[in-house]
Amino acid sequence: MNEMCLKFLSRSENEIFARNAVAAFALPLNPSLSELSDVKTAVSEAVTNCIVHGYRGGEGWITVACRTEGSKLYIEVSDEGRGIENVEEALAPFYTTLPDEERSGMGFTIMQTFMTEFSVASKAGEGTKVTMCKDFGERAEINAG
Repeated sequence: MNEMCLKFLSRSENEIFARNAVAAFALPLNPSLSELSDVKTAVSEAVTNCIVHGYRGGEGWITVACRTEGSKLYIEVSDEGRGIENVEEALAPFYTTLPDEERSGMGFTIMQTFMTEFSVASKAGEGTKVTMCKDFGERAEINAG
């Protein structure tokens, strides 16, 4: 098992830092390029959600915590921003609170699709935590089956 934690300001230039740091952390698990791309995309979506929706143009802290166990990479991306009043509604494909800003409403759907496990916990006014897992061992199971 290995663990790491990053804490950074909700600035768009920090999104690439977060995705690359998580990708580098995952390398000892020997992911394929496709799996690594999935992780980077999911982290990008989660961090972007914190910036765009959690803090809505304001500034606050985003925390990215990761741990590895066996062939699995666990990732938590959290903010202390606005929170989500109705998580179930927010998880629906194409749902967005900012339609005037040409947001696709697909961030959570992308995270769910690219990761093995995915969940969202949020409280209005207190922030949001996205928890994800990517099992790099699934590739071996699929190839063996």
